[in-house]
Amino acid sequence: MSRPVTLFTGQWADLDFDTACQKASSFGYDGIELACWGDHFEVDKALSDDGYVKTRWDTLGKYGLTAYSISNHLVGQAICDNIDDRHKEILPEDVWGDGDPEGVRQRAAQKMIDSAKACRLLIDARPEGEEFPAVVNGFTGSSIWHSIYAFPPTSQDYWDKGFEDFGGRFIPILDAFDEVNVNFGLEVHPTEIAFDIASSQRAIDAVDGHVRFGFNYDPSHLGYQGVDYVKFIRVFADRIYHVHMKDVWWGHGDGTVGVFGGHTDFTDPRRYWDFRSLGHGDIEFEDIIVALNDIRYDGPLSVEWEDGRMDREHGAAEACDFVRKVDFPTSNIAFDAQFAE
Repeated sequence: MSRPVTLFTGQWADLDFDTACQKASSFGYDGIELACWGDHFEVDKALSDDGYVKTRWDTLGKYGLTAYSISNHLVGQAICDNIDDRHKEILPEDVWGDGDPEGVRQRAAQKMIDSAKACRLLIDARPEGEEFPAVVNGFTGSSIWHSIYAFPPTSQDYWDKGFEDFGGRFIPILDAFDEVNVNFGLEVHPTEIAFDIASSQRAIDAVDGHVRFGFNYDPSHLGYQGVDYVKFIRVFADRIYHVHMKDVWWGHGDGTVGVFGGHTDFTDPRRYWDFRSLGHGDIEFEDIIVALNDIRYDGPLSVEWEDGRMDREHGAAEACDFVRKVDFPTSNIAFDAQFAE
């Protein structure tokens, strides 16, 4: 084992923070990736209450856990999206406000900036000191995702405007991240401004290569699309700021639903793809570990557990064991150097 194994608490936000930590510890995790929903990490409290971040570390310490990052996917989704009633279900009341779309987007952008400040406070309070760059993982949303299939005919000018919108909204956010020495890790994902290698490069270009813009690498969102998820690591070696370990399978449906999902629910047996617990899907994790070793990524491997066919406590414990088994430290010597002695 060469890297800490953490559990992303986004799928556990129905549990209070203490209970989530207790379970993560019992499953064998080294730490958690704190979701900014439920009561796991409340951005506003972190900024307004001087003692709040200490309460997070006190609870983590009680269960022998640590933390390296926070995640604010839900707020991030609203920054560039075309806002509709679905967003009301996932956003804090103060971000949704009166629901006016541009107001929602602007309030979401400010909340993301606040998330960076709160993350800085959390990492600065880390009892054992900072060992890994502070990261806020999240989404960006996209004003052009709805045009993913190019009909009516969609011009590059149309898509350029979407990336320009993203750049205009995110460069000020990234500047604010830079002021507090925090990285933003986009989870490349369908419905975001970047969903494959090509669009990820286009997103980097749209923010003028901003050093604070990188990726929360997650192979599960790439594999079923047919994107080379190992190549992604090598192409963006200097921008892999955090790693999600999540599995997916594809090609297991009955042929009636394709890669776009057919407006079916997860676990529908007709589906072409579905998320699976680690080790039960089609992602080749050893190839990922080799690539992460090659780029010298030494941060946490954070399990984002999603599998609608498996009990989550069984799956989370099994996933922790799986990551420990598949991960291995990189070599610091040439294996054949001894022949020269």
